[in-house]
Amino acid sequence: MDQRTGTLNERTLRFPLAIAGLAAAVAAGAVGATLIGAYPVSLAEAWAAAARWLTGAPATAPIDTVLFQVRLPRIAASLLVGAALAGAGAVYQSIFRNPLVSPDILGVSTGAGLGAVLGIFLSLPVGAIQLMAFLGGIGTVALVYTIASIVRGHEPTLVLVLAGVVVGALAGAVISLLKVFADPYDQLPAITFWLLGSLASVRVSEVVTVAPLVLLGLVPLVLLRWRITVLSLGDDEARALGVEAARIRILVVVAATLMTSSVVAITGVIGWVGLVMPHIARMLVGPNFDRLLPAAMLLGAGYVLFTDTLARTIAPIETPLGILTAVVGAPFFLWLLARGRYGWR
Repeated sequence: MDQRTGTLNERTLRFPLAIAGLAAAVAAGAVGATLIGAYPVSLAEAWAAAARWLTGAPATAPIDTVLFQVRLPRIAASLLVGAALAGAGAVYQSIFRNPLVSPDILGVSTGAGLGAVLGIFLSLPVGAIQLMAFLGGIGTVALVYTIASIVRGHEPTLVLVLAGVVVGALAGAVISLLKVFADPYDQLPAITFWLLGSLASVRVSEVVTVAPLVLLGLVPLVLLRWRITVLSLGDDEARALGVEAARIRILVVVAATLMTSSVVAITGVIGWVGLVMPHIARMLVGPNFDRLLPAAMLLGAGYVLFTDTLARTIAPIETPLGILTAVVGAPFFLWLLARGRYGWR
């Protein structure tokens, strides 16, 4: 009895300690990222600039522009992007009961990429390009669900995933075709840089626009967190427990797609975050979605913050963020597979 009580207490304390530790690490990383860059800022200077901003005093030093117009919006965007992608990845892995899926399993990232590439090809303004990327991601998932609803006689989840693979491949082919016809001196470099992912041009207005959309997608996931845990047991078990598997799955996929499309629209395609971070979160707090979601989002926020800080500091020129997330994430994921010490559930 005492041993069982001790084990229960350990599990009860593990989650809040893990969340507190992750939150503290992300906060410390944000402070460090604020001070690091091509224009170094001391802690005293940052504090003085914050005091001027809070009191409404006029910004007289270049540091105010660096912090509030460039660095802090970029840090906020990295935290938002990482949290959204990792949270969406945790959702997809739970409802599809597969640890190898990520937010782009239904083609959302490729669809957003197609929308952005088409906007660049048509020489549209930045705002229109971002809108087309957002609509491209949403439209791709809608097309995938339409195809899956037409195809009958097969396991629904398998059909949905295969439709996502097919539509994603077609979108990728169209992207390649547009790159062939794009202006090699103007449009092609812009297309290539966007597809590699970056936070270099993120502005305050974009963060303010995207944050409510991410929050809108997050609300259903929080409200339905225990149902998502039940879905991870399988459709038969979910129905036995009174959960309408098909309806809940559609709702959470729409919510996760909204989160992913929103952030991809302003950053470009950033891979590996939604694949690797839920794995680490599952190792820390277990597979229950009510615990997995906050842990994965904190890990994703910290990971993108770390890689973006590297992107703007390791070389004289900006390194695309998508390259660094792959360089760091791929070997780490291989290490996780090599360990092989934990299962899906």
